[in-house]
Amino acid sequence: MRLTDLLAMASKAMKLPHLYRFGTSRPSTIAAQKRNPPGKRRPRVFVEPIRQHEWQYFRGDVVEVLVGKDAGKQGKVTQVIRARNWVVVENLNTHYRYVGRMGDYRGTYVPSEAPLLVNQVALVDPTDREPTEIEWRFTEEGERVRVSVRTGRIIPKPVFQRRDGIIPEQWKDGPKDTSVEDALEKTYVPVLKTFQEEIMEKMGITETRRHRKSFWY
Repeated sequence: MRLTDLLAMASKAMKLPHLYRFGTSRPSTIAAQKRNPPGKRRPRVFVEPIRQHEWQYFRGDVVEVLVGKDAGKQGKVTQVIRARNWVVVENLNTHYRYVGRMGDYRGTYVPSEAPLLVNQVALVDPTDREPTEIEWRFTEEGERVRVSVRTGRIIPKPVFQRRDGIIPEQWKDGPKDTSVEDALEKTYVPVLKTFQEEIMEKMGITETRRHRKSFWY
């Protein structure tokens, strides 16, 4: 089992406090803990429930913004927060803020993408680059795919991409990467000896001294 799978299982098993408010940061990060300090009561946020098998947007999809100052612009989905029905679009719906303000130093003015609700964006049909509504259907082979309601074309799901931007299927090992065979090779054999006894055995040192007998009575 990979480390990412173990971390995903741990995050699912982690019990969140009552009235926890989800944001763009993972619950285990410091930024999320600052927004949800212990004992702070925040108003409840009601979210329209969307079933797992009915979710339509994934990281890497190209969508068009329907509302706001960036209405009509298209961009790539960089983050999905299903707990709030949010999607974050790259370089769209941005607001600016100061980071690192200290004393007389006003900080650095940086842009930050604000999340959008799923009903505020529309998936772009790759055939004509126009927004469209989609629905889930099954092919003759039994594969579940997304289909454009307007054109009837299949809109494939984007290739799985990790949070660091690496696509496992397209990754090529470099000269400094450890191969799978070397990583799975067993190079340590556990023994019932102390660290000192292992060194003495490898160096050929034989202990001839014996402990003096002592009587504790």
